[in-house]
Amino acid sequence: MKNDTIIIGITGASGSGKSLVSSNLRKDFGPHEVTVLKEDNYYKELNNMPMSVRSQMNFDHPDALDHETLRNHLETLLAGEKIDVPQYDYVTHSRKAETTIVEPHKIIVLDGILILTDPALRQLLDIKIFVDTPMDVCLLRRIQRDTVERGRTLTSVIEQYESTVRPMYLQFIEPSKRYADIIIPLGGKNEIAIDIIKAKMNALLDRS
Repeated sequence: MKNDTIIIGITGASGSGKSLVSSNLRKDFGPHEVTVLKEDNYYKELNNMPMSVRSQMNFDHPDALDHETLRNHLETLLAGEKIDVPQYDYVTHSRKAETTIVEPHKIIVLDGILILTDPALRQLLDIKIFVDTPMDVCLLRRIQRDTVERGRTLTSVIEQYESTVRPMYLQFIEPSKRYADIIIPLGGKNEIAIDIIKAKMNALLDRS
């Protein structure tokens, strides 16, 4: 544990239920103790590219993410200083002009599909969690999310899934499971696994 702060990494396929696990932990420990950082907010800046080029980028490859800034931000929080988190626009595939200020918290939850692929990020994590959900369930959740929340068409979601999402899962995300301390079937609905994680968090925080 570093400076009385613990960092919990939650990873798995897109649509696996990572956000539900994160929100459950934040709800149980309270927003005064838990802050959640999304790896998605650290996609590299693409504003200098035409929209037609941006839309064809492989956003499921580690090279699409600015992990260096993410690592620096985690270290800044560990040092007791606030950070300005980038905000990402999924419709235009670019960063927004505004940022969100995040203050240091006792518990930092890092949520993202590729966080365990980066050795330097892994070293900062006190608990590494892989949410293991069948790919057909992940696809259905992704279709619902991207069509409703991100303005995508069903055709574009399926094309992206076939061309990059599934291949990158098999190449990068699924193999990163070997670095996990805890593997959770069924995601945030697995109450026993969540209880185990909370017990470990309390132990790291020196709570009975």
